[in-house]
Amino acid sequence: MFGYVTVNKPEIKFKDFDMYRSFYCGLCRELRERYGIPGQVSLTYDMTFVVLLLSGLYEPPTRKGKSRCAVHPLKAQPVRKNEVTEYCADMNVILSYYKCMDDWQDERKPFRYAYATLLKNIGRKHMSGYPEKMRRIQETLSELSGLEKEGETDVDLVAGCSGRIMEEILAFREDMWESSLRRMGFYLGKFIYILDAYDDVEKDAENGNYNPFLKKYKMEGFEEEIRRMLVMMLSEACREFEKLPVIRYGDILRNILYSGVWCRFTAIGQKRKGEREKEKQC
Repeated sequence: MFGYVTVNKPEIKFKDFDMYRSFYCGLCRELRERYGIPGQVSLTYDMTFVVLLLSGLYEPPTRKGKSRCAVHPLKAQPVRKNEVTEYCADMNVILSYYKCMDDWQDERKPFRYAYATLLKNIGRKHMSGYPEKMRRIQETLSELSGLEKEGETDVDLVAGCSGRIMEEILAFREDMWESSLRRMGFYLGKFIYILDAYDDVEKDAENGNYNPFLKKYKMEGFEEEIRRMLVMMLSEACREFEKLPVIRYGDILRNILYSGVWCRFTAIGQKRKGEREKEKQC
């Protein structure tokens, strides 16, 4: 997860942003309580979206409270938690664990291995409750790693691995909504992968790392091609979202899906445009 699925703050109502923050803080506290500080630092906006989506769909009893933390030591912040928060905390740590192990195997980064080992030791009790999901996530990440090592340029193929992982995360229960949640997760995961690759392509080119866009990122019309890909992925994800009977938190979720996810894309484009203009002036 990369933090791309977040709110467009200037376009959201104050009360809705406060609600969003209370679930974000709730997930942060849940990670701290279940996995300690190592789990807490893995917190992402993407998983907060999942908490809101599943909470809005299933409407589980939600506990309200207030809590202080290192970021807000003086004023206690509103906190909301429920069974979905617990599930998403576990999924957040499982993803972090396997991503770190993947980085260790690919690039032999000692810090990644140490962090993964720490998460595994601390979270063994909670993580062991999802054997099938852990197996599927591990297999999919291994497949993705293999494709990246081969230098695969088929974006749909490599992004599909990310899609299958997000699909597994959104499949909270085996029920009548599972099919729509899986399809929504699949396309949202592909969106995240493509946007992340677009974000990192110049850095990856400089460092000699894999990126499916290395051969075309300097070509004319590259940004427009990426935009079309992202629109296609998000259109499918939103189509499935609108099939779900989500009323509670619906305004927040639509702010994220129809506006918030585009903030990073716009920021990247503006930054690159500014850099190109500077180069021309030089």
